Amino acid sequence: MRERLGMANGPLRQGPRPLGLHLGMGLTILLSSAAGLPLLNNNSLPWHPSLRPQATELAALIARLREKSQAPGAAPGPNPPSDPLAELPAALDREIRRRIDRFMTGLERYRRHPYQRDIDGAPAIWQEGATRLLDFGGQGRPVLFVPSLVNRGYILDLSHRKSLLRWLAGQGIRPFLLEWGQPGAIERPFTLTDIIAGRLGRALDHVVGLVGGPVVLAGYCMGGLLALAAALRRPDQVSAYVALATPWDFHADDAAGARRVAALLPPFEPTLHLLGELPVDAVQLFFATLDPLLALKKFSRFAEMDLASDAADDFVALEDWLNDGVTLPASVARECLGDWYGANTPGRGEWQVAGAPVRPDTWRKPALVVVPARDRIVPPASANALARLIPGATAWHPPLGHIGMVVSGGAKEKLWQPLRDWLLAHG
Repeated sequence: MRERLGMANGPLRQGPRPLGLHLGMGLTILLSSAAGLPLLNNNSLPWHPSLRPQATELAALIARLREKSQAPGAAPGPNPPSDPLAELPAALDREIRRRIDRFMTGLERYRRHPYQRDIDGAPAIWQEGATRLLDFGGQGRPVLFVPSLVNRGYILDLSHRKSLLRWLAGQGIRPFLLEWGQPGAIERPFTLTDIIAGRLGRALDHVVGLVGGPVVLAGYCMGGLLALAAALRRPDQVSAYVALATPWDFHADDAAGARRVAALLPPFEPTLHLLGELPVDAVQLFFATLDPLLALKKFSRFAEMDLASDAADDFVALEDWLNDGVTLPASVARECLGDWYGANTPGRGEWQVAGAPVRPDTWRKPALVVVPARDRIVPPASANALARLIPGATAWHPPLGHIGMVVSGGAKEKLWQPLRDWLLAHG
């Protein structure tokens, strides 16, 4: 069976991480479906606004069936008319079992899939502690990409088919990537000031010295906040600023939801105190709360894929990256989750690095803010707030998601090519 499905016989993948949480959420959602039957029967089931048209259609169908079953002559003979929904519990049970089987099949096939990353990392030209500066070659406009602190930077260099950085290297751009690495003893005491004013600043010094002049600073997700703070500190070294799906006003879309994320941090204080960092699985928990249905939906889809296809390889490559997370130093976790999400210090103009406020409105060079319209990790309202604050910033709203913006089938046409053109024109 394993061979027929193209599955590997070696060790299972650890992900999706944390596995117990994803299993628990998926199974709870499916198994709790039966609890909605009584509410459906008495027409008091609360529906999500996006499902109200379907809910109205379903209520009308149920009403017609009941009216038909109770009409004179509907059930001739000595037996009274039967409830047309009497078979619904058994049908629902069958559907729940079918969906559980599909979900579990998708998980198992992912964990055993034979795909391994098919691309070698770019050479490191500078290193400090766990952090490495990677050079992707190319001739042309130098751009330093700054990724998030909680995910590895190779989402921008995912595979031989899905590498924004290698593609840019052949398009008149010389891309560099700052790969933060797994925090060790040196990095665990770090604050965001240590990261931005210290390590990022020294990496920027190295690139500027290497190319002989200022460079474009481009940040992805929370890397966009780090890059902006660094650019404002070193405007003479930065020719232009690019923010890719970067949050700014954390309360713009759902302030209560952002505070709920921050409220998950205090229970981890003993762990932060003991380890000096927030573990990867804890970081993944925060992301899981943004869309509890995500694992259920995507692994159910994966169960129906051709496992020998490029699409299956792309799915596994992306999942492997998602599960190859990075721990957060304790002080950084408190700043990002407590101050950014909880207190919304960037959105309120109160975020400071090395004692100085980070003020987007003081940036006076070219700026591009890319706001993916289908982003479910960084709400577009949060990222749009940054675009409004930077004088003269160009704002794009590609019809893509947070990650799909750089690796989806439409990424090359809708982001890679326009980004290349903007960099060549403004960098």
